[in-house]
Amino acid sequence: MRQNLFYGGLIVMFALSAIGHFAHWDMTVQFIISAIAVVFVAGFLGKATESVAHYAGQRLGGFLNATFGNAAELIIAIFLVKEGLFDTVKASITGSIIGNLLLVLGLSLLAGGIKFKQQFFNNQLAEHNATLMIMAVIGLFVPAVFVGAEHFTLNKDHFLSITVACILIVSYILWLVFSMITHKDVLADKEMNADHGEEPAWSKGLSIILLLVATVMVAFVSEWLVHTLDSFSDKFGLSELFVGAFVIAIIGNAAEHSAAVMLAMKNKIGAAVEIAIGSSLQIALFVAPVLILLSTVMGGQTMDIIFSPIELTAIGVSVFIAKSVSRDGTTNWYEGFLLLMVYVILGVAFYLV
Repeated sequence: MRQNLFYGGLIVMFALSAIGHFAHWDMTVQFIISAIAVVFVAGFLGKATESVAHYAGQRLGGFLNATFGNAAELIIAIFLVKEGLFDTVKASITGSIIGNLLLVLGLSLLAGGIKFKQQFFNNQLAEHNATLMIMAVIGLFVPAVFVGAEHFTLNKDHFLSITVACILIVSYILWLVFSMITHKDVLADKEMNADHGEEPAWSKGLSIILLLVATVMVAFVSEWLVHTLDSFSDKFGLSELFVGAFVIAIIGNAAEHSAAVMLAMKNKIGAAVEIAIGSSLQIALFVAPVLILLSTVMGGQTMDIIFSPIELTAIGVSVFIAKSVSRDGTTNWYEGFLLLMVYVILGVAFYLV
């Protein structure tokens, strides 16, 4: 009965969101309908990912969820880059990183910790994730510091941005090789690979098809929702920085929110951490650099990798607290609460800018 209601709501809200977009309904109405539709579609994506993970393993499932969850953000960002809206792109990248590290991970630890007193995942994986997060911070901080040096021309700025982008992409690709091929057994998590006696919702083939369908639906609904943001933000007096770093990021991370929390409440905290931290790493080490490289081949102005001091501070703070709570491979509800409080602090600060 509950399943029927969910899928009924999914179809109805997706259809209403499409109708509202193409029929040019009031922007506020479109925003509300599309936001509700995102919740249903994200839930659908989470179910499909969990079913795929049953066959592929929770680590690969977490990677797939992060990848498919970031697909909508990447598509939206590509259109923003094409329009030359680089500041909005950087704000959304910042919001996605801190949203995954603080909001998604925080909600997962809180929800899982309330149900289970203490949860465990592979501590070697936690150490590697922490190192990669620091690598991402270095890749973003160094250009911002050196670009202000004397005789640092625009051409040098672009060369440094492209160089750092290429290094980050190579680092991320080799991390996938390291974690999923050469050192797969070392980083394996028994809890992540346990099926707890559960049966998958669909067959392997159907699960993959539905995962692709869910991803396409997320992309469409996200685009329709973002289409309303300018009018919505103007109506409520929200800044471009706040909208990019929080509103767009929360919407774009909806899939990760539902999937990670759902897995954490099933005591699969390793998979939840893989989704939250893995998604942040993917954004910082792959998506952002890819956007920089794409801007060079689209013609016009090239997007640099120079983030503002506010954005760098938010990313640095998020990495520091996330590294602190996840480095030992154990989690509890209070650590989740602390992550959420840091997210609230940053949210208030960004709102007031």
